[in-house]
Amino acid sequence: MTVVLAIDTATPAVTAGVVRRTPAGVDVLGERVTVDPRAHAEQLTPNVLGALADAGLRMADLDAVVVGCGPGPFTGLRVGMATAAAYGHALDLPVYGVCSLDAIGVDTAGDVLVVTDARRREVYWARYRDGARVDGPAVSAPADVPDDVSAVAGSREHVALFTGTHLPPSVPTASGLVRVADWANPPEPLVPLYLRRPDAKPSQART
Repeated sequence: MTVVLAIDTATPAVTAGVVRRTPAGVDVLGERVTVDPRAHAEQLTPNVLGALADAGLRMADLDAVVVGCGPGPFTGLRVGMATAAAYGHALDLPVYGVCSLDAIGVDTAGDVLVVTDARRREVYWARYRDGARVDGPAVSAPADVPDDVSAVAGSREHVALFTGTHLPPSVPTASGLVRVADWANPPEPLVPLYLRRPDAKPSQART
Protein backbone atom coordinates (compact mmCIF):
# COMPACT_ATOMS: atom_id res chain seq x y z
CA MET A 1 0.00 0.00 0.00
CA THR A 2 1.28 3.47 -0.93
CA VAL A 3 -0.21 6.79 0.16
CA VAL A 4 0.31 9.42 -2.54
CA LEU A 5 -0.14 13.18 -2.64
CA ALA A 6 -1.35 14.20 -6.12
CA ILE A 7 -1.01 17.81 -7.33
CA ASP A 8 -1.89 19.55 -10.58
CA THR A 9 -1.87 23.24 -11.51
CA ALA A 10 -1.57 22.93 -15.30
CA THR A 11 -5.12 24.16 -15.90
CA PRO A 12 -7.28 26.83 -14.21
CA ALA A 13 -8.12 24.11 -11.67
CA VAL A 14 -5.93 23.72 -8.58
CA THR A 15 -6.10 20.00 -7.78
CA ALA A 16 -4.75 18.34 -4.64
CA GLY A 17 -5.66 14.86 -3.48
CA VAL A 18 -4.53 12.03 -1.24
CA VAL A 19 -4.76 8.62 -2.88
CA ARG A 20 -4.07 5.14 -1.56
CA ARG A 21 -2.50 2.72 -4.07
CA THR A 22 -3.14 -0.97 -3.53
CA PRO A 23 -2.74 -4.06 -5.74
CA ALA A 24 -6.46 -3.77 -6.47
CA GLY A 25 -6.29 -0.17 -7.71
CA VAL A 26 -6.52 3.31 -6.19
CA ASP A 27 -8.77 4.84 -3.53
CA VAL A 28 -9.18 8.61 -3.25
CA LEU A 29 -9.06 9.42 0.47
CA GLY A 30 -9.44 13.17 0.09
CA GLU A 31 -9.51 15.67 -2.76
CA ARG A 32 -9.87 19.43 -3.07
CA VAL A 33 -10.28 21.21 -6.42
CA THR A 34 -10.53 24.98 -6.80
CA VAL A 35 -11.08 26.56 -10.21
CA ASP A 36 -9.35 29.93 -10.34
CA PRO A 37 -6.70 30.66 -12.98
CA ARG A 38 -5.24 33.47 -10.87
CA ALA A 39 -5.03 31.68 -7.53
CA HIS A 40 -2.74 28.70 -8.01
CA ALA A 41 -0.22 29.91 -5.45
CA GLU A 42 -2.89 30.97 -2.95
CA GLN A 43 -5.04 27.85 -3.21
CA LEU A 44 -2.59 24.97 -3.58
CA THR A 45 -1.34 24.66 0.00
CA PRO A 46 -4.83 25.05 1.54
CA ASN A 47 -6.09 22.39 -0.88
CA VAL A 48 -3.25 20.03 0.07
CA LEU A 49 -3.92 20.52 3.77
CA GLY A 50 -7.66 20.14 3.22
CA ALA A 51 -7.22 16.88 1.31
CA LEU A 52 -4.98 15.53 4.07
CA ALA A 53 -7.55 16.53 6.68
CA ASP A 54 -10.34 14.84 4.72
CA ALA A 55 -8.20 11.70 4.57
CA GLY A 56 -7.43 11.86 8.29
CA LEU A 57 -3.71 11.82 7.54
CA ARG A 58 -0.60 13.95 8.08
CA MET A 59 2.30 14.87 5.84
CA ALA A 60 4.37 12.23 7.63
CA ASP A 61 1.97 9.54 6.37
CA LEU A 62 2.80 10.20 2.70
CA ASP A 63 4.93 7.76 0.71
CA ALA A 64 5.20 9.61 -2.64
CA VAL A 65 4.14 12.69 -4.59
CA VAL A 66 2.74 12.87 -8.12
CA VAL A 67 2.54 16.17 -9.99
CA GLY A 68 1.11 17.17 -13.34
CA CYS A 69 3.87 18.63 -15.55
CA GLY A 70 1.58 20.12 -18.15
CA PRO A 71 1.22 21.09 -20.83
CA GLY A 72 0.22 24.35 -19.26
CA PRO A 73 1.10 28.03 -18.87
CA PHE A 74 4.41 28.84 -17.22
CA THR A 75 3.09 30.44 -14.03
CA GLY A 76 0.60 27.73 -13.15
CA LEU A 77 2.99 24.88 -13.85
CA ARG A 78 5.75 26.50 -11.83
CA VAL A 79 3.55 26.65 -8.72
CA GLY A 80 2.59 22.99 -8.78
CA MET A 81 5.95 21.58 -9.76
CA ALA A 82 7.92 23.72 -7.32
CA THR A 83 5.55 22.77 -4.52
CA ALA A 84 5.77 19.06 -5.33
CA ALA A 85 9.56 19.23 -5.46
CA ALA A 86 9.64 21.05 -2.11
CA TYR A 87 7.45 18.41 -0.47
CA GLY A 88 9.63 15.68 -1.91
CA HIS A 89 12.79 17.32 -0.64
CA ALA A 90 11.45 18.16 2.82
CA LEU A 91 9.87 14.75 3.42
CA ASP A 92 12.45 12.69 1.49
CA LEU A 93 9.79 11.31 -0.85
CA PRO A 94 9.98 10.29 -4.52
CA VAL A 95 8.25 12.78 -6.85
CA TYR A 96 6.73 11.48 -10.09
CA GLY A 97 5.94 13.84 -12.95
CA VAL A 98 3.12 13.00 -15.36
CA CYS A 99 1.41 14.56 -18.37
CA SER A 100 -1.64 16.44 -17.08
CA LEU A 101 -3.65 15.57 -20.20
CA ASP A 102 -3.05 11.88 -19.46
CA ALA A 103 -4.73 12.33 -16.09
CA ILE A 104 -7.90 13.31 -17.99
CA GLY A 105 -7.55 10.85 -20.87
CA VAL A 106 -7.07 7.83 -18.62
CA ASP A 107 -10.72 8.08 -17.58
CA THR A 108 -12.04 7.84 -21.16
CA ALA A 109 -12.84 4.96 -23.52
CA GLY A 110 -12.72 4.73 -27.30
CA ASP A 111 -11.03 7.32 -29.54
CA VAL A 112 -11.02 10.55 -27.56
CA LEU A 113 -9.51 14.02 -27.93
CA VAL A 114 -8.52 15.82 -24.71
CA VAL A 115 -8.16 19.61 -24.82
CA THR A 116 -7.27 22.28 -22.26
CA ASP A 117 -6.86 26.05 -22.43
CA ALA A 118 -3.52 27.19 -23.88
CA ARG A 119 -4.62 30.85 -24.10
CA ARG A 120 -3.82 32.95 -27.20
CA ARG A 121 -6.86 31.30 -28.85
CA GLU A 122 -5.09 27.94 -28.81
CA VAL A 123 -5.53 24.62 -27.01
CA TYR A 124 -3.24 21.99 -25.59
CA TRP A 125 -4.35 18.62 -26.91
CA ALA A 126 -3.63 14.91 -27.06
CA ARG A 127 -5.49 11.92 -28.47
CA TYR A 128 -6.29 8.72 -26.59
CA ARG A 129 -7.47 5.26 -27.43
CA ASP A 130 -9.11 3.44 -24.52
CA GLY A 131 -7.28 5.69 -22.05
CA ALA A 132 -3.79 5.40 -23.60
CA ARG A 133 -2.20 8.37 -25.37
CA VAL A 134 -1.62 7.81 -29.10
CA ASP A 135 -0.82 11.37 -30.25
CA GLY A 136 0.42 14.57 -28.63
CA PRO A 137 0.73 16.46 -26.44
CA ALA A 138 0.79 19.50 -28.68
CA VAL A 139 -0.47 23.08 -28.86
CA SER A 140 -2.50 24.36 -31.83
CA ALA A 141 -5.34 26.59 -32.88
CA PRO A 142 -8.59 24.59 -32.53
CA ALA A 143 -9.05 24.52 -36.32
CA ASP A 144 -5.69 22.77 -36.69
CA VAL A 145 -6.34 19.98 -34.19
CA PRO A 146 -7.09 16.57 -35.75
CA ASP A 147 -10.56 15.81 -34.38
CA ASP A 148 -11.63 12.66 -36.20
CA VAL A 149 -12.59 11.10 -32.87
CA SER A 150 -15.82 9.92 -31.33
CA ALA A 151 -15.63 12.08 -28.21
CA VAL A 152 -13.90 15.06 -26.60
CA ALA A 153 -12.96 15.66 -22.95
CA GLY A 154 -11.27 18.44 -21.02
CA SER A 155 -11.92 22.14 -20.59
CA ARG A 156 -15.68 22.59 -21.05
CA GLU A 157 -15.26 25.91 -22.83
CA HIS A 158 -12.86 24.40 -25.36
CA VAL A 159 -14.54 21.02 -25.70
CA ALA A 160 -17.50 22.97 -27.09
CA LEU A 161 -15.35 23.97 -30.08
CA PHE A 162 -15.24 20.36 -31.33
CA THR A 163 -17.77 17.88 -32.65
CA GLY A 164 -18.34 14.52 -31.02
CA THR A 165 -19.73 13.45 -27.66
CA HIS A 166 -18.58 15.61 -24.77
CA LEU A 167 -17.19 13.55 -21.88
CA PRO A 168 -16.04 14.15 -18.31
CA PRO A 169 -13.65 14.74 -16.64
CA SER A 170 -12.92 18.39 -17.38
CA VAL A 171 -9.75 18.74 -15.27
CA PRO A 172 -6.97 16.41 -14.07
CA THR A 173 -8.12 14.34 -11.08
CA ALA A 174 -6.08 12.98 -8.19
CA SER A 175 -7.04 9.45 -9.20
CA GLY A 176 -6.01 10.03 -12.81
CA LEU A 177 -2.67 11.57 -11.84
CA VAL A 178 -1.75 8.59 -9.69
CA ARG A 179 -2.90 5.99 -12.20
CA VAL A 180 -0.79 7.35 -15.07
CA ALA A 181 2.44 7.57 -13.06
CA ASP A 182 5.15 5.04 -13.95
CA TRP A 183 5.36 3.18 -10.67
CA ALA A 184 7.47 0.40 -12.17
CA ASN A 185 10.53 2.65 -12.42
CA PRO A 186 12.29 5.27 -10.28
CA PRO A 187 11.04 8.83 -10.92
CA GLU A 188 12.84 10.89 -13.51
CA PRO A 189 13.70 14.59 -13.05
CA LEU A 190 10.67 16.85 -13.36
CA VAL A 191 10.44 18.49 -16.78
CA PRO A 192 7.68 21.03 -17.50
CA LEU A 193 5.74 20.65 -20.74
CA TYR A 194 5.42 24.25 -21.90
CA LEU A 195 5.22 23.33 -25.62
CA ARG A 196 5.88 26.94 -26.58
CA ARG A 197 9.01 28.94 -27.13
CA PRO A 198 9.39 31.96 -24.86
CA ASP A 199 7.85 35.16 -26.15
CA ALA A 200 11.06 37.06 -25.45
CA LYS A 201 13.84 36.48 -27.94
CA PRO A 202 17.51 37.21 -27.30
CA SER A 203 18.84 40.14 -29.27
CA GLN A 204 21.27 39.28 -32.02
CA ALA A 205 24.89 39.98 -31.30
CA ARG A 206 26.26 42.96 -33.13
CA THR A 207 29.04 42.35 -35.62
